[in-house]
This record gives sequence, structure tokens and C-alpha cells, in this order.
Amino acid sequence: GADLPPQGEYAVSNVFFPHANKEALTNCKRIIERLAKERSIKILGWRPVPVDNTMLGRDPLDSEPITEQLFLTNPGKYSVRQFDQELMRIRKMAETEATEMLGPESGFYINSLTSQTITYKGQLTPEQVSQYYLDLKDPTFTSHLSLVHSRFSTNTFPSWERAQPIRMMCHNGEINTLRGNKNWMYSRGGIMASDIYGDDTMHLLPATSDNMSDSGNFDSVLELLAKASDRSLPESVMMMIPEAWQDNDNLSETKKSFYEYNSCVMEPWDGPAMVAFTDGRYIGATLDRNGLRPSRYYVTKDDHVMLSSEIGVCPELSDSDVKVKHRLEPGKMFL
Repeated sequence: GADLPPQGEYAVSNVFFPHANKEALTNCKRIIERLAKERSIKILGWRPVPVDNTMLGRDPLDSEPITEQLFLTNPGKYSVRQFDQELMRIRKMAETEATEMLGPESGFYINSLTSQTITYKGQLTPEQVSQYYLDLKDPTFTSHLSLVHSRFSTNTFPSWERAQPIRMMCHNGEINTLRGNKNWMYSRGGIMASDIYGDDTMHLLPATSDNMSDSGNFDSVLELLAKASDRSLPESVMMMIPEAWQDNDNLSETKKSFYEYNSCVMEPWDGPAMVAFTDGRYIGATLDRNGLRPSRYYVTKDDHVMLSSEIGVCPELSDSDVKVKHRLEPGKMFL
């Protein structure tokens, strides 16, 4: 084992490696390790993630990846935000190299690589997640926030890497403007520039792909906006899912101006969609302007907050313990 530095000074990556392919596992690890060392980021080591696959059906078992965690430390010259920006650079470049080596949808997939969050997911039913990942049964494994997704994809073929939550969000609904959104992102690629990454901006592109689901494409663009610029995560979400601001007399001029300006930068990703998001600092959810997905939130008397697209997800929660109960309205954000 290894002693971990204080929170924010190290990162954990959950990585899927191709099923029953030790050569690919070794080569993919070498790619990640080399890219990390090039950015002066120290690698503490790899940890096989303990799992119990006895409850899996035939299809998920046949494609079950090897899951390992990578631990890395901040060399000290990066702030927490800069550290996560460097980690995104490493992940994007590793994905590109691995795809060139193994082809698309090879089974190599980096679920998360940040100093703030860890993603556990798979081709699993909701009940199977905590049964499969033994880490989640450990009473010392605690967090002040979590995103939980319990729906299967309805418009793509299910797979381990397409499961949700993704890296910064999870999604209930569809993105019905997806083809246009992807085309616009491709067309911007030639002129896209980040003050943070400079000439290396192209290493982060393309931001969208036909090999990802609508949720995967949304998450990729959201991450690009939130980490390759000075925008906050809530601001990036508002850019992608604006409320109905035109001819809305109830909006302030400041907010109208925000939406009008950003409409020149990013076209809406329209649903119906309810998107929940987090970067470890912020957690929230937004409902697109069509408002065709349910979303309700509770605030308990001991100041816990729960938002869900369904009623009754916590049957043990008594009404007497609830301080506030309300619904998320079209175009609004819960943060």
C-alpha cells in the first residue's frame, strides 16, 4: 500500500480494460503512465478494484472489463483546478492513443480521472451496483454527495462504458437535437482555442463522437466547457440547456443578456431531458425548457437534500422528516 496525501493533492482513476486481453491492459497502462510522467505527475500505483460478478447475466459477463484504479499525486506546481485540467489532458490523449492502437469501443474506457470524484458504473441493474463493487459496501467509504443513475439506455446498445453516471453528469431523457449539436461541435473544432491549453487544445478534440450515446456526447462537451475555460460548471450547464429566455418578461435583463450572448457561442441541447451534474464542488440538476421530464426535490429537517426523477426512491424517508418538498420547473436549475 501507499500513504495518500491530503484531499485535492491526489487523484483516483477508475479504468475499464478490455475483457480477457492482458496485452491490451499492459499497453494501455503504459500509455497512461507515460503521459502522466510527461506532465510531471507522479504515479503511486495501480489497485485492482474488488468485484463480485456472481449475479451477472450472460451478456454483461461476456463483456465484463477488468477494472483497476490508478492513484496519482499533484507534483505541487498545480492548483487543484489546474491539476484536474492536466488530468483531463492525460485522459483525452490516452483515449486517442488507445483508440488508434485497439480501435473504437475496444473495452478500454476511463470512467473518471479527477481529484474530486470517482465513477463506479457498469452494465448492471441498480441493485447490482453495490453488490458488484465491493468498495461500496465498505462503511468507511463515505461522501458528502453522490449521483446515482438507474435507467438503461434506450437509444443505444447497452455496454459497460455507456452506463451512467458518466464523468460529470447523468441524464434522464433524450437529446433530440443531437445530430445538429454534434455537427456544430465538429465545425467549431478547426477554430476552437483554449487560453488554458494553448496549442494543445487540439488534443482535447473531437469533443463528440458517433461511438458515444447522446448523454456521453453531452457530458464530453460539458467537461470541455467547464475545464478548458474559466466557466463554472453551473454556467456551462446554462449555456447548453438554456431556459426559454426570448419574449420572457419575467427574466431580468442581466439574465436575458447572458442567454443572448451565449446563444452565439452554443446552440441549445434540447430534450426532453433532466440532467444532474457534479464536479465534486457543485452538485445540481436542470430541466430543459420543454419540461417534459419529472424532477422533484426534498430538503430534510437535518439539512440533507435529495433530488430524483421519480417519487418514492427512499421509502424509509418519513414525511415528518421533510422540511421542503417541491418540483424542478422547466428551464430552472437546482444547485
